[in-house]
Amino acid sequence: MLDIVLVLAVFGTLLVVVALSQPLAERLGLAPVVLLAVIGGAMGAASGFLLQSSLSSHFGDVVRLFADLPLGAETFIYVFLPLLVFEAAFTSDVRRIIEDAAPILMLAVIATIVTAAIVGLALWPFAALPLTVCLLLGAVISTTDPAAVIAVFRDVGAPARLTRLVEGEALLNDAAAIVLYTVLLGIIVSGRPPVLGHGAIEFVRSFLGGAVLGLIAGRAFLELIPWTRDDRLAEGTLTVALAYLSFIAAQRLFDVSGVVAVLAASLTVSAFGRTRIAPYNWSFLKDLWEQIAFWAHSLVFLLASILVPRLLFDMHWRDLELVAVLIIAAFGARLAVLFLLLPILSLVRLTQPISTAYKLAIAWGGLRGALTLVLALGVTENPALPHEVRRFVGVLATGLVMFTLLVNGTTLRGVIRLLGLDRLSPIDRLLRDRVLELSFAETSDMIAKTAQEHDLHPEAVERALAPYKARQAAAGFREAVGEIALSDHDRMTVALVALGNQERMLVLDTLARRAASPAALQALMRNADALVEGARSGGRLGYKRAAEAALAFPFSFKAAYFVYRRLGVSRFVGDRLGDRFETLLVTRLLIQELGGAAAKRSRSIFGERVGKLIDSILQARLDQTKSGLDVLRRQYLDYAAALEARFLRQSALRREMGRYQALFEGGLIPAEVYRDLKNSVENAQNAEVPPRFDIGLDTRALIVRLDMFAGLDERHLESVQKLLRPRFTVPKEVIVRKGTPGDALYFIASGAAEVVLPARRIPFGSGDFFGELSLLTGEPRVADVRALTYCRLLVLRKADFDRFMRDNRDVRLKIHEIAQKRWAVNRADPAAAV
Repeated sequence: MLDIVLVLAVFGTLLVVVALSQPLAERLGLAPVVLLAVIGGAMGAASGFLLQSSLSSHFGDVVRLFADLPLGAETFIYVFLPLLVFEAAFTSDVRRIIEDAAPILMLAVIATIVTAAIVGLALWPFAALPLTVCLLLGAVISTTDPAAVIAVFRDVGAPARLTRLVEGEALLNDAAAIVLYTVLLGIIVSGRPPVLGHGAIEFVRSFLGGAVLGLIAGRAFLELIPWTRDDRLAEGTLTVALAYLSFIAAQRLFDVSGVVAVLAASLTVSAFGRTRIAPYNWSFLKDLWEQIAFWAHSLVFLLASILVPRLLFDMHWRDLELVAVLIIAAFGARLAVLFLLLPILSLVRLTQPISTAYKLAIAWGGLRGALTLVLALGVTENPALPHEVRRFVGVLATGLVMFTLLVNGTTLRGVIRLLGLDRLSPIDRLLRDRVLELSFAETSDMIAKTAQEHDLHPEAVERALAPYKARQAAAGFREAVGEIALSDHDRMTVALVALGNQERMLVLDTLARRAASPAALQALMRNADALVEGARSGGRLGYKRAAEAALAFPFSFKAAYFVYRRLGVSRFVGDRLGDRFETLLVTRLLIQELGGAAAKRSRSIFGERVGKLIDSILQARLDQTKSGLDVLRRQYLDYAAALEARFLRQSALRREMGRYQALFEGGLIPAEVYRDLKNSVENAQNAEVPPRFDIGLDTRALIVRLDMFAGLDERHLESVQKLLRPRFTVPKEVIVRKGTPGDALYFIASGAAEVVLPARRIPFGSGDFFGELSLLTGEPRVADVRALTYCRLLVLRKADFDRFMRDNRDVRLKIHEIAQKRWAVNRADPAAAV
């Protein structure tokens, strides 16, 4: 039995190695994982040598511990893998990844299968082993390790899209490779002949099953968040539990992919958690997971690298030939995907074109790392496999990992520079130089005032300003020679992208202040992202289209309205309408803030002309948002008042909290008093219950709103109530369609509609009715009737019309009177028929 003190001492030593390797790698210009691989391999080789030498007696258990690590593949998979997968997805920008979903899926899923196939077919003639074994090796080495690559990309300032493509590929690549690895390993161990159809079905079942389970787990986590009451330690603990429980449940309970389950759960939290978790807690969670992933990734790499000498112990010259074939096949497969398959996506317009420089960087950056070593270790430890299969996979996979780390990993930085991907784009250079220009003006004033206050020598001022003058002169020279010759369209595009990012930051501030519900915040975040992407891809027109789409009914509302129209369930459409009300209200406030003096000053870097255009765009958005909000407000005044009152109360509570905090930080009140005051405000905030939106379809309440029924006694009102059915409509909905048979009479309890005629429009308002002519004459409808606003109608079906007219004499007379007038108008002007 191992001495626990010795194990902990070794573990602590490895943490010291991990910590010191970071600054050392930076000093040597290497990626940290490359240095860790070298250190781990050296430790493994040294421990093996010492164990066989006479020095072993001096080191005892320490040497044996390193030479024969008591860690198997299952330990790596169950302890470290859930943490690595969860962190990679949690820190990803899901919406930006969705933008490049097509190439990422191609690089991850399709490329994994293509790589396994090409590698398997390339090695099969040389390996003297079954094709399934060669395909298994292809699955093992098809995983890519993005850590070293992304670190280099960030160091040299590579484009954001290049980093995003590599991150997105790594997210799904690991999941696809492990699923394929599991399927192939099961075929080999079972000894059954491989059947392509069965393997494909198993792959899809495991992948999709894990995705569904992860989605459910992620949603369950989000439902638990309110119970933590913004306790960041509790939220962090829940995320760790989510990673492990979703992985174990998928692997052991449901026999689906645990990696895919963790991936789906983490992506769900990443996509929807920003609007449910306070921003300062979200930052804490990201820092927490960055630290966890750093430990996990570094330890996995170091421990797996210690095993490398053992895996390569009986390597022969013949193996070097196979490794060479493997290297050529692996890179050939990657180039085939990048240069043959990806262009197809661009041709069918599923993605923006990816430049040749990007493709070459992605190809050379396809490093294999810890997961490849872990999967290879899983094969070497499987007693059900023949020795030659275990040796074949272990040696060749390890050889490829070491090649990519020591060759690709050490030269990737130079390749990026050679491809010119370390330089800012013209648009980014323009922004940098414009910021430098404004910064120089502000800095000059500040330095001059400081020198004057402290009576400093003018020469000191000149020396302090010299670096700014040199950088400004360089920027001016670049613009003068046309290096930054951007069109007005490009400048406007940059400004609108920045405007969208400003709006996104205001949404996050709204989240921090708890000034809106999670559903409204989710919509606001989605709209802000759409504005950024619309501006980036389509400039001013793209921004305008995104702004118009933000005012349209989302899919969730359309689905809820479909349920209401088909099943008569109004609760869901009411909830969505309440969300829309709140979204429009907060959007109006955000646009007003974007048009304020402080926001305008921050946009001054784009120039006066662009600033005026942005002001006009914001004013147009504000007018459209107000119009949409007023349409709702007129129908639901009580809800509008309740919603705005809640907003004011929340604002007052935030100001109150800020006042108490300022007093505490200023030392004017003790901690005990501050804590009591803070608790009182938090209790008041938690006691605030959002108003529930009522769509207002109570038949009796709607009847009372109609003057036509004002003279009816209680008995007649009850009989009328039994015959009339309430109905809710949205703006632009066609209530009555021309040419259809008359099947109902419609009373407008609230809202407005119009008769659509070839030459003109005839408006109807609250208290009016329509549809009676077709019921009285039996003729088809002669025109469309369309809702202008949200309407609440009372519908009298044809089957009840005669009874209604018979039992309600006064109402019957009014209907006939108006019908006679409409008949007269129709006979005098058929084109104006109602």
